[in-house]
Amino acid sequence: MIKRRVLTAMLAVFASASFLGRAYAQSDNYPSRPVKLIVPYAAGGGTDAIARLVANGVGEKLGQSMVVENNGTAGGNVASQLAAKADPDGYTVLMANQGPMVVNPHLFESMKLDPLTAFDPVTLIARSPLVVVVSKNSPYKSFSDLMAFGKANPGKLTYGSAGNGSASHLATEMLLKMAGIQAVHVPYKGAGPALNDMLGGRGDFMITTAPSVLGLIDSGDMVPLAVTTKERVKRFNAPSVAESGYPDYVSAAWYGFVVPKGTPAAINEKLRKATIEAMGSKEIKDRLEAEGTTLVGDSPAEFASMMKAESERWKGFLATAGISIK
Repeated sequence: MIKRRVLTAMLAVFASASFLGRAYAQSDNYPSRPVKLIVPYAAGGGTDAIARLVANGVGEKLGQSMVVENNGTAGGNVASQLAAKADPDGYTVLMANQGPMVVNPHLFESMKLDPLTAFDPVTLIARSPLVVVVSKNSPYKSFSDLMAFGKANPGKLTYGSAGNGSASHLATEMLLKMAGIQAVHVPYKGAGPALNDMLGGRGDFMITTAPSVLGLIDSGDMVPLAVTTKERVKRFNAPSVAESGYPDYVSAAWYGFVVPKGTPAAINEKLRKATIEAMGSKEIKDRLEAEGTTLVGDSPAEFASMMKAESERWKGFLATAGISIK
């Protein structure tokens, strides 16, 4: 009996040593082929633009290309599931942001995946404001004008969004709940179509990501009334929602990298180091800062802590607001 126990223990030690040896070998050779970056949104949107910009820089630092693969099915849930099932070897990375990571688990009744336990965080890349915009021909010349009309005329305002459960949809619903305003929601398949309808006079306002509307603001076709971060953003000549009578309101977009659970720490660190180095390049830094985006580059533990807090915040809001998708 004793000999059997000793033999079992020895085999366990050898197996563990063999696993660690393979992990270190993988780390030394990583990456030896292209790395896939799964983006849980369709090509052409704000998240996709940031993903491709950063992916190019990270690929240069790693010495292997980082190939973007888009999949926006079911609000990004399919992409999350595919990434979670991938081998934890560093060759599959998920572009993580608030929708798939911290909102969808509490929004979609059919979602079984818990992203906070299915992935290991790498780093938070950046935070970006959402922007409350109206068309240049809008009668609302300020955020206060828009809110005043909404309060005095329940159900008369119409707002567009990038789709049910999107950041633009939920950021607007949070604002309306705080303000006690009723408005009609018109969901689209992406921010682009929603903004195009607003330009055509259909829809009163929209809260959307900065990259999706920046060109229209610069051309004068859209007017920013407020930003959704706590503080003002230099890029936009507009107050924050928080300073405009709603001090508890914040709904910033954020973007980071996560990898399948169990990815070797050494590989995770290589990926994190390459990402932070890429973020320091002039091309990426200038481009993102020009869009009002703040670069971060934190530790995996800090990123995990932030996502946990955000998950609890959105869980509470969605339950209170009674918002869910079957």
